[in-house]
Amino acid sequence: MNDHVTSPLYCKVALVTGGAGGIGAAICTELARHGATVVVGYNRSAERALALAASLPTARARHAALPAPVTDSAALHRLATAIGERYGRCDILVNCAGTTSFVAHADLDGLDDGLIDSVLATNVRGPFAAVRALRPLLAAGGDGLVVNVSSIAAVTAMGSNVMYCASKAAVDNMTKSLARALAPAIRVVSVSPGLSDTDFVKSMAPEWHDEQARRTPLQRLADPREVALAVVALTTHLPFTTGAVIPVDGGRPLQ
Repeated sequence: MNDHVTSPLYCKVALVTGGAGGIGAAICTELARHGATVVVGYNRSAERALALAASLPTARARHAALPAPVTDSAALHRLATAIGERYGRCDILVNCAGTTSFVAHADLDGLDDGLIDSVLATNVRGPFAAVRALRPLLAAGGDGLVVNVSSIAAVTAMGSNVMYCASKAAVDNMTKSLARALAPAIRVVSVSPGLSDTDFVKSMAPEWHDEQARRTPLQRLADPREVALAVVALTTHLPFTTGAVIPVDGGRPLQ
């Protein structure tokens, strides 16, 4: 989008947690391309986040990369203060930070307590803590938006491990609860991708990658940009949507 001044996202400020990852970076890029000022939230990926923020398209936007460790509530409150001081507003929060590890679902001992706690703290408590910290800024404008990046694992119960699937189901349920609790000043929506063609997924064995594509009715995986465009659509074309789960999965659950 070339004419940022006429974009509905012009002058809007968006924070994307996990913004330096594959899907997060695509979301940052599309929000900026549609006129938003983007804060790339990161935990350990400072170098990538800073490089991304510097590369984002701009039309008088002041993009930034700031620490956003979602398991540290005090740090999230400091981040909210920093955003308020720098921009005076935050209109969009995209909760994209997440973690997982591959553990076969039947390997109950392999899914140890440390991994369980890490997945739940990052994938469930993290989005809630980010909403809690940013709520005053999001509500101030009367039309705040929270987008939680979920997964079809929430409904298929197929994913990298049992607790990852459970965490995404919790995110979708939390989306509905928060949509009710924070209305009308803040809308809350989940975007639920299928397996996405990130660099991490591309690094997997080609046979596994191709099998996942064959098992998807549209015969391919999601491009991260397609997930990002769903987030943009919620900001620009779906202003009456809240408490919903928007699938971006190529019909995979139909198989």
